[in-house]
Amino acid sequence: MSVKVEKQENSKVVLEFTMSKEEFNKNLDKAFIKNAKYFKVPGFRNGKVPRAIVEKMYGETVLFDSVIEDTVDEAYRVAIEENKLEVVSKPELDIKQIGKDKDLIYTVTVFVKPEATVKNYKGLEVKKFDTKVAKKDVDAALDQARDKNARTVTIEDRALEMKDISTIDFEGFVDGVAFEGGKGENFELTIGSGQFIPGFEEQLVGMKIGEEKEITVKFPKEYHSENLADKDAMFKVKLISIKSKVLPELDDEFVKDVSEFNTLEEYKKDLESKLKEDKEKQAEADKEAQAVEKLVENTEVTIPDSMIHDQMEQMVEQFNANLSYQGLNLETYCQYVNTTVDAFKETLRPQAEKDVKLKLALEYIAKTENITATEEDINAKIDELAKEYGNENSDSLKNNENIKKYMSDRVLQDKTLKIVLDNVVIK
Repeated sequence: MSVKVEKQENSKVVLEFTMSKEEFNKNLDKAFIKNAKYFKVPGFRNGKVPRAIVEKMYGETVLFDSVIEDTVDEAYRVAIEENKLEVVSKPELDIKQIGKDKDLIYTVTVFVKPEATVKNYKGLEVKKFDTKVAKKDVDAALDQARDKNARTVTIEDRALEMKDISTIDFEGFVDGVAFEGGKGENFELTIGSGQFIPGFEEQLVGMKIGEEKEITVKFPKEYHSENLADKDAMFKVKLISIKSKVLPELDDEFVKDVSEFNTLEEYKKDLESKLKEDKEKQAEADKEAQAVEKLVENTEVTIPDSMIHDQMEQMVEQFNANLSYQGLNLETYCQYVNTTVDAFKETLRPQAEKDVKLKLALEYIAKTENITATEEDINAKIDELAKEYGNENSDSLKNNENIKKYMSDRVLQDKTLKIVLDNVVIK
């Protein structure tokens, strides 16, 4: 068996295999011996039918598929290993010539991992993220703490106001017809929360308990249900009850109740410190996001669609796993947002392409900078992962080749990205 390797544009590789007619005939002999018991011919015992009769009765091509099945996969595997091809697509087989007393000629077409070129990965410019904590930030944190510890009281002697918690019955109509999902009973709605479509909550202000009212609104153009998008709607609403939050006084006694501090000033300083820490973490995340975006922009590569498709499938699996924690699956989620699974997958394509491009860019940088993942690096990463998941004994993980390969890739990516981030220029 001989093979010719032709590397074409856009990471496409065509492998042409030629099996001499002598070798092909020997494999036909093997195929006949292997399959003899399956041929049934009257007058002959099972497995004793002569090959000539089998070929006359079933056709001379009867054994061809068996030869292809027995030889193609192994020849392909050897060719991939010998030529060090990193295949990223399913192989496509095309039989060019086959027949008795003929050479068997066929091609296998694959796409291999492309090599990226990064024009510039040092000195990438990123905008500075403001980590200053203003007085308004601390005040907002104090308001959140008060709101979290507020008590709720029932209101009976006044009309509904902004920030009140209302309980309502409602039903929506478009062109006089009730629409699916537009009805609710004893629904709790905080006025001004923006939970309903624009204009709905504001029109409830001033209603009294027991009052019924018709409210007209317009669904947004980008509403998730296409049958309602940009449509005028009328809602019949009845106000059942009103509740209001009573915020605690912002003083030392409040601080003692909600924290380990004794005075308001101590509590404010602690909030400011935590807000500063959060903003610094956000700044690092923002710097990385900007640098990654610039790095992807500076990367030149043509990516086979199979790589993007594989990345999309990984993203779908992760999304589906996250949904399972909420008792949902992808099909149910797509029904909720009025789309199909295929359409949802397509929305992931741009991000999937960026993810693949980033991975190829980091591989290019790692090769350029001679970055390696040592055994010590890999074991440290495994220990870190094991500790994160509460597994103190990580020795078994260190002996798992799949986990070691995954961790090796993680280490390389982390080391490479650090080089990029250490060399950014903050504007």
